[in-house]
Amino acid sequence: MIPVQGMQGQRVAVLGLGRSGLSAARALQAGGAEPVCWDDNPRARDAAEAEGFECLELTRAGAFDGVARLIVSPGIPHLYPAPNPVVAAALEAGVPVDNDIGLFFQSFATSEWDGFDVAPRVIAVTGSNGKSTTSALIHHILEHAGRNSQLAGNIGRGVLDIEPASNGGVVVLELSSYQTDLARSLTPDVAVFTNLSPDHLDRHAGMGGYFAAKRRLFAEGGPDRAVIGVDEQEGAFLAGQLSEGVVDDRVIRVSVDRKLTGPGWQVYARKGFLSEYRNGKQAASIDLRGIAGLPGSHNHQNACCAYAACRALGLAPKVIEAAFHSFGGLPHRSQTIGEKNGVRFVNDSKATNVDSAAKALQAFENIRWICGGLEKEGGLDGLAAASGSVRKAYVIGREAAGFAMQLKVDAEVCTTMEVAVARAIADAESGDVVLLAPAAASFDQYDSFEKRGDDFVQRVRAYLD
Repeated sequence: MIPVQGMQGQRVAVLGLGRSGLSAARALQAGGAEPVCWDDNPRARDAAEAEGFECLELTRAGAFDGVARLIVSPGIPHLYPAPNPVVAAALEAGVPVDNDIGLFFQSFATSEWDGFDVAPRVIAVTGSNGKSTTSALIHHILEHAGRNSQLAGNIGRGVLDIEPASNGGVVVLELSSYQTDLARSLTPDVAVFTNLSPDHLDRHAGMGGYFAAKRRLFAEGGPDRAVIGVDEQEGAFLAGQLSEGVVDDRVIRVSVDRKLTGPGWQVYARKGFLSEYRNGKQAASIDLRGIAGLPGSHNHQNACCAYAACRALGLAPKVIEAAFHSFGGLPHRSQTIGEKNGVRFVNDSKATNVDSAAKALQAFENIRWICGGLEKEGGLDGLAAASGSVRKAYVIGREAAGFAMQLKVDAEVCTTMEVAVARAIADAESGDVVLLAPAAASFDQYDSFEKRGDDFVQRVRAYLD
């Protein structure tokens, strides 16, 4: 646990008592603060009270009297489309609003660091797609290299649940836009921006607000090194803003769309090869084509970002390359479940938006595509250009018929995962890939994309067995 510093003896309100909220309450208490908690769910309140925490309805009159700060869980709106009533009450009372990420950066460094030979480091990864795989890959590379590494944030452990810093240790954080938007302290040593595509627009009032939330990771504390995907205009703009000039190697530009040139520091992938250039000279090259855990250009972008972040810490290219080959990938992200009769089965349930689904489609050929669910803003037009390898789509979800009508490929309305998997297996021929890449949220039929992916995996494994 990371005890919260700087709030000893202060009364701190905690809104939302899921994983991050309860973790924040414990860390506040460990640091000598007095947490007062609230959640609209009675079961969550009961769990907090069972641990000895005080629960108080924070919308009632006078609830914020004597409160120094409000800590808000990521799923609770703090600005758009409208602030949660508790957040609005805190702002009205002049109480600062923060989250567990802000508490972490406020509290991670301690006086014990004076005795370390090598200062601990924090790598923070954000972006629309690929941030989980990139974070896990960085963590894997560091462990392969013998570095003490902890993975936390949106993946792994809660950010305040990790162990205190160790000599030369590295913390790898995956951070969502909800987290970077609200955290009052954001001071990573290395910050990574993978890419940007439309997502969570209701929570940020459009693309401008969404990009602004991501950008705070680089603007608030000023990381020593910034790894920036520049294939979208927002990334190119961010890299330009962070650079002092064309030779500024504090910014490492990353691309999978084109070769990057110039005197700066660049990492790019073309035709399956990762290349690192620095000061106009090639420093390394890695063949990514045979790495099973990183299929497709979207995973090549993840590899480039992870490579650049680890190079920023001084790891050698050969060490990173060896770690790539032992990376098994993450569940629900281009996860190969198995193969039978020449048909490969791939679970990419995490492809919850059009951009991520398009990248999944571009990674394979001869696709039997299982898609559908709760459609997000912007429609499905962005899938058309990536659908050339789709032999047939099998559409799930409560609105499967409407979803299917928007696709530019042969589509069958299946509604349920059970029917979709059965129909795809029946139609598949040797050389085909049965791919779950929904291009939609899961909440019309499942509690999470993980539950959706687990359903797919269970049905595929029943067939494989």
